[in-house]
Amino acid sequence: MKKGKILSVLTVIAVSAALLCSCGGGKKASKAGDANAPMTFEIYDVAANYQGMQSGWFAKVVKDKFNIELNIIAPQVAGDSIYQLRASSGNLGDIVLLEATQFNDCLEAGLIKDISAEIKNCPNLMKFDDQISTFNKGLPGNSAGKYYGIPTEMTDTSPTTVTQERIYSLPQLKWDLYNKIGAPEIKNLDDLLKAFVEIRKIHPTNDKGDPAYPLSLWPDWDGGDGMIGIANVVQLTTWYGEKIKGSAILKQDGKTFYPLTEKTGTYYKMLKFLNDAYRLKVVDPDSGTQDWNSVCAKISNGQTDFIWYTWEIGFWNTFDRYNDGSAFCFIPVKDQRYYADSDSYYGSGRVFGVGSKVDDAKYKRIMEFLDWYASPESLVIQHAGLEGFNYEVGANGKYTQLNDNALMDNLPVPEQFGGGGYSDGFNAINQWIGSSICTNPKNGELYNYQYWSSYKEKNMTQMRRDWEKKFNAANATDYMSKNNALVVSPSVSVSLPSDSADISVIRNSVNQAVCDASWRMIFAKNDAEFDKMWDDMVKELKGFGFDELYKFDVEKHTIEVNAKLAAMK
Repeated sequence: MKKGKILSVLTVIAVSAALLCSCGGGKKASKAGDANAPMTFEIYDVAANYQGMQSGWFAKVVKDKFNIELNIIAPQVAGDSIYQLRASSGNLGDIVLLEATQFNDCLEAGLIKDISAEIKNCPNLMKFDDQISTFNKGLPGNSAGKYYGIPTEMTDTSPTTVTQERIYSLPQLKWDLYNKIGAPEIKNLDDLLKAFVEIRKIHPTNDKGDPAYPLSLWPDWDGGDGMIGIANVVQLTTWYGEKIKGSAILKQDGKTFYPLTEKTGTYYKMLKFLNDAYRLKVVDPDSGTQDWNSVCAKISNGQTDFIWYTWEIGFWNTFDRYNDGSAFCFIPVKDQRYYADSDSYYGSGRVFGVGSKVDDAKYKRIMEFLDWYASPESLVIQHAGLEGFNYEVGANGKYTQLNDNALMDNLPVPEQFGGGGYSDGFNAINQWIGSSICTNPKNGELYNYQYWSSYKEKNMTQMRRDWEKKFNAANATDYMSKNNALVVSPSVSVSLPSDSADISVIRNSVNQAVCDASWRMIFAKNDAEFDKMWDDMVKELKGFGFDELYKFDVEKHTIEVNAKLAAMK
């Protein structure tokens, strides 16, 4: 799933040009016009949704600071074959961004450079040394404690802290529509479907007359992040405290697994929920064929009335919509307990590395770039934005947001910062070293604008006061904590085994079959057809070797489970 992009899209608001900082004793990085020749960094990037040369305002940032250009190689765009092709050549990229398990394979194959000596001269990276060194010590065969990888989205909090006021996935409706249907108590999924039906009655179109639906789905994220099954279902299973780990589902207890194929399980439950919604005519009929970009446009256009990723609010919620009450907000479903990963102290599961084939000159500039990428200056760029365009600094050093519609409306960026459309110029790397919930040392507030005191003060609208009164909580996470509806999974750093060639073949076949059958089941005409499709799918999976895959996945993820259980002691 392309979650890295959207999380970054919502936390990234723009870019600012500020103080220079770099690896290697604080020397200034190369600028355009310096004696150092320009360089192009090829970045092999599993998080990227765009392939090609970085353009727009972020291209100007890195050109001005380092005299470099970024050429993004995106397997999510080019297809998985690009990995085999580049890996077999011995040069995956100058910089690589990989899933942790894939990183292990590339390290073993000699595609990753030892960065032990240079990283010690990188002060911004070394602020995360506990997390970085812990990850590297866990790499297979790294008994010498060398440094090869840099985890993504690390935090400066703790492995068991939950900072987010909205967890990653939760049910969210537009507050005005919810109140227009009587603000009903929603006890379970059946009640949620009833709410969808009523909302569809009162809001069949947006203000322009375009059709609007509570649910709008998309298939192009299926299979990402090593998941099995369609992304739109995988994320909804977390509403019942469970987490899909490949072919296995981890129960609420955080230590027991069962197969994804169980009819009493949450994958079946949430898939059936979507089928029930389809049969009630509250699902966008384009859902089986449209991509995320189409859904994103529909959210921004007021054609989608229910969302489940917390970051999706960035495509609709603005101060104006908080003021008029039309913003999305969490609406609890009483029988749900929500799975939430704690702050990603040890990283989000992806890893930056340097390609083993880079020459000394490029290697030095890459490390300067990566150190800057972890710096407060860069984190402001990534998570706060452009001073004077996305935020302004008050006399007390606190930030106040400007142009909160820059993302959804692709606002034009001032020429001095590169021009072009705002969203067009996003950092195509699409992943950060430091999380947005790290603290900005300049003002003591988090980089994420939603946690700024100015934002919270401005956001204390009538809608917010009404929500707090109705649910007796300060925010979604507070509600979950007060009502025993939060299942927290601590952050750990572990190295998990990669698939053998045989397991890889089984996994690919199983995933494709589950995804194909799931989409057919969403559009099933009745319960009997739905269940027959499910039973046929399970039989097919058995033939592919599902039982062998399940055994492998349980053994693999038990390593992670044991580390999490230890972290909670």
